[in-house]
Amino acid sequence: MAERHVDPHPARTPEPADHHGPQFGASNGWDREYEVYSDFDLPVYVGPSTFSKLPWVTDPAELRARRVDVAIIGAPFDDAVSNRSGARFAPRAIREANYATGSLHSLQHDGGLLPFDVLTVVDAGDANVTPAWIERGHAMIYRKVREVAETGAIPLVMGGDHSITWPSATAVAEVRRPGSIGIVHFDAHADTANEDWGVLAGHGTPMRRLIESGAVRGRNFVQVGLRGYWPPLETFEWMKSQGLRWHFMREIEERGAEAVVADAIAEALDGPDAIYISVDIDVIDPGLAPGTGTPEPGGMLTREVLRAIRQIVGAVELAALDVVEVSPPYDHAETTAMAANRVILEAISSLAAKKAAGRRVRWERDTTAAPHDAPG
Repeated sequence: MAERHVDPHPARTPEPADHHGPQFGASNGWDREYEVYSDFDLPVYVGPSTFSKLPWVTDPAELRARRVDVAIIGAPFDDAVSNRSGARFAPRAIREANYATGSLHSLQHDGGLLPFDVLTVVDAGDANVTPAWIERGHAMIYRKVREVAETGAIPLVMGGDHSITWPSATAVAEVRRPGSIGIVHFDAHADTANEDWGVLAGHGTPMRRLIESGAVRGRNFVQVGLRGYWPPLETFEWMKSQGLRWHFMREIEERGAEAVVADAIAEALDGPDAIYISVDIDVIDPGLAPGTGTPEPGGMLTREVLRAIRQIVGAVELAALDVVEVSPPYDHAETTAMAANRVILEAISSLAAKKAAGRRVRWERDTTAAPHDAPG
């Protein structure tokens, strides 16, 4: 259950001041008894800025002790972008991009689903990122995601540019060994370049680095929503040689998102033991999600992406999810940050529906498997 803090000192009628004269506060009615709300139930703009006003729990030992089902992680990093920056500000913007608080009621699920009553969900804070140092930023993201994943909680990561998927998915893949993970990747771009102007760790390269490193097999990648004018033919030839599967936006236009996502789920289940979902917000048409670094017109609708998240999380074992490339400086009326926020909420709600139906959500290590090495 999501923790609700009870204020041990509820509002009391103030004692009259020890002097003569009019009581101005009382004359305005301000001495009445009022209910005082916990931080969890206050509006999003009041009190600490955590995702959905959830408890802020950064200690892995505490995550284990609470048997947390889902942990929200921020990866405020955008040093690897090739176009518009600003994604370092996204975790904070995504946390705040929701007007509803308390025990949310998901209208996208039957049966009066209250996800925060079913699941134990916390905000696990941000990776210890500092600017202008790609290698250190990726190392801190890797360590943060790994220490959360090792507790059994499902990491839901808020980027950051798309380069953060390399360290994040690597951490999850290592924790899940000897099992394997696959990646369902929503994006306008394949992000399988060999390099970005000589930089191997750019935001156009993470999927290639994951495959080349062996963390994820190429045949366990499924990409949805590709469109525009990049990458070049030789990159698609490399993707084909690695066994990647992809669905262009034109296929979604011709067959419909429902049919394409159904195929993507079947492909995702073909091989890996669990699925990591990576959502580049630019898969959504920039008319609906303008706040992103490399906008490409002609994308998916927000509702199509949110429905896809519900469908995939409901059908597979979710290892982790990230949502990346939200750039608040280019956003309008928080529409992009809200879309990213809802990607996370839809994943949480779908996990809650699974748990409510008696299905496992938390990851439990197979004690019969050989132990892995701890990170250095």
